[in-house]
Amino acid sequence: MKKFKVVSMFSGCGGMDLGLMGGFDFLGKFHAPLPFDIIWANDLNKYACETYRHNLKHDILEGSVWDHINSLPESCDLVIGGFPCQDISINGKRAGVAGKRSGLYTAMVEAVDKLQPNMFVAENVRGLLYKYNEESLAKVLTDFSALGYEVSYKLYHAADYGVPQRRERVFIVGVKNGVTKFEPPLPFLDKHSWITSSQAISDLENAEQDPEYSHIWSLAQKSSDQGSRKLDAGKTSHTIRAECHGNNQFHYKLPRRISMREAARFQTFPDDFLFRARLRETERMIGNAVPPVLAWHLGQSLIKTLSSIKKPVHADIAAE
Repeated sequence: MKKFKVVSMFSGCGGMDLGLMGGFDFLGKFHAPLPFDIIWANDLNKYACETYRHNLKHDILEGSVWDHINSLPESCDLVIGGFPCQDISINGKRAGVAGKRSGLYTAMVEAVDKLQPNMFVAENVRGLLYKYNEESLAKVLTDFSALGYEVSYKLYHAADYGVPQRRERVFIVGVKNGVTKFEPPLPFLDKHSWITSSQAISDLENAEQDPEYSHIWSLAQKSSDQGSRKLDAGKTSHTIRAECHGNNQFHYKLPRRISMREAARFQTFPDDFLFRARLRETERMIGNAVPPVLAWHLGQSLIKTLSSIKKPVHADIAAE
């Protein structure tokens, strides 16, 4: 079958990349390999890069995207990236894409302009759709459209796709020359059938702390300035955040905050995915990631669109 070449920007520890690659288990379900080949990846954070290399088994360029953008390959089929959201998030400074961090989306625009892939996918927080970011969203859509892409966007609720977490994210998808229409994956769960917190992590209740496995947790106690959200065993998790400074939600049963392994479960990382950092950096990596299971379902729709393009000029033929 066709193997599509992918350039991954702002890759983090590899949540979206793992999802597109497939070949992993989550809560007893195997997510089959998908025909995507990551040929170039980059992230600024050294811990994320170490974690990426260890788990995805291929290299990633560490450092500023601007320091590595000239090393992009000549071509690819798909560009992906979750450009930084700190200036867009409701918890951020609300500087929009004019901000220092979120303005890095222009590196994605430059990469798409240079590589002219058949498709691109840009991920960001729900805040991009809020009124105060109206101009930012319009700017992002205009910049990508100007490169010759039919651009659409959709707000996804991760829990609708088998992610045990109330997490909403925007995916902006572009198709070169609008030669075919991108059809987003249909949700297959609703709030009455979402995976609950206890279904996701109950087997870890009696497990001892294990730093290698990231089954470690913050000792921050409940207080007015330390965060007080608590899991409900019968409901899915609250959003796993990157910058909660140790103030992750409390366990639904035990007198402690959730561990990083439990947070990774809520983000749908497989249990054999190991994070190469201490608690705070692991917390940041997990919270910033695209849930692999969500990315896997998105990948199904990307395959359909890419395969329907008559002449995917960059695709290789690989044996099944």
